[in-house]
Amino acid sequence: MSDIAIRVENLGKQYRIGARQEKYQTLRDAMVETVAAPFKRARQLMRGEAYGAANLSQIIWALKDVSFEVKHGDTLGIVGHNGAGKSTLLKILSRITKPSEGYARVYGRVGSLLEVGTGFHLELTGRENIYLNGTILGMHRPEIERKFDEIVAFSGVEQFIDTPVKFYSSGMRLRLGFAVAAHLEPEILVIDEVLAVGDAEFQKKSLNKMSDVAHAGRTVLFVSHNLAAVQTLCNKGILLKGGQVVYRGTASEVVDEYLATKQQASSMTFDANTKRRGNGQARILGARLLNREGQEINSISMGGSVTVEIEFETYAPLRNPNFGVRLGSAMNQHLALWRTLETHGEMPDSQRGGVVRLTIDALNLMPGMYALTLGISDAFQDYDVVDEALELEIDAAPVYATGKLPPAGRAILYTPCSWEYDYQ
Repeated sequence: MSDIAIRVENLGKQYRIGARQEKYQTLRDAMVETVAAPFKRARQLMRGEAYGAANLSQIIWALKDVSFEVKHGDTLGIVGHNGAGKSTLLKILSRITKPSEGYARVYGRVGSLLEVGTGFHLELTGRENIYLNGTILGMHRPEIERKFDEIVAFSGVEQFIDTPVKFYSSGMRLRLGFAVAAHLEPEILVIDEVLAVGDAEFQKKSLNKMSDVAHAGRTVLFVSHNLAAVQTLCNKGILLKGGQVVYRGTASEVVDEYLATKQQASSMTFDANTKRRGNGQARILGARLLNREGQEINSISMGGSVTVEIEFETYAPLRNPNFGVRLGSAMNQHLALWRTLETHGEMPDSQRGGVVRLTIDALNLMPGMYALTLGISDAFQDYDVVDEALELEIDAAPVYATGKLPPAGRAILYTPCSWEYDYQ
């Protein structure tokens, strides 16, 4: 028996973007389109456009010439920037979407944790949705019944298990969905960014659960922006960039290569290709970092001030919107969170969108690269969240009386301090 769990050869996936949806056509519509086609072609030629060129320009490759192998028992971390093709790759391996070229062979039963909570029916109770979601994820009823109490205890929603899910908060639904998916026992487990759900305590419990799975001898493919988790859970890794594998090695080597090649961004415009999450009632259009003079920057000195400017639009009126900025380390450890809900109070209603600015007076951080995640929500649900939307570099500065520069990479936080001594 071969020790190969997954073999991917010259895999490619293309998408057509910007194309209008095909509508249902009557016979009359088809006849009109046929008659009008020559005139449409003539107008394009008169404007100097090659016929059909517009359609060709709408083709993008999410993945191109991707090849790798995963052995049984390996835990493979897949890292890369937003839009690198990580989620597309996992969807192909999970048989959710078909490749445009090449092939991927998977040897063994696959369990996928791609979008936790997918398949929940809002009118059903938490108990009923456990059976429904478990079935969707490939669990048999006796297996669900055997693990039911463990799933409920893990999710932390025991008190509401017989309440319709429509009354759950988004966090409760995510925790319940993760609890079901985390108790699968497939030979191959595919995981995409599911450790970001819930509060800090639940994330720690989720990480421990995934660690148990990874160390139980099962094959795991793990996509996450939490690089510390990738290094903890995985023994091997690949780095995707522009839909191609640009580096492979141990998980630590791949993470180091990713950090070394990350490009700084002082401003960013977000579009339809930006990977984001939320219900879409509002969208972040762009963001940038500013100094006290209003100039765009991508770095500050230790203890310096920075303003985060966020431009957004709404597709329905927002009542008391909650804007948030989360600061993370290069390893995506969560370091700080500023939300208007706690730090500012009630915000005015927004009808069409606008601009909000967060000014952080002093960032007492050690030298290094840091990432900012941006979000818009209300008290119950996320409208739009863009992970690692901006990057900020903290430069070393003589913050202590000695005038010596603190060493980089030794810690994250610094604070003013003093020493006393009493020698004998």
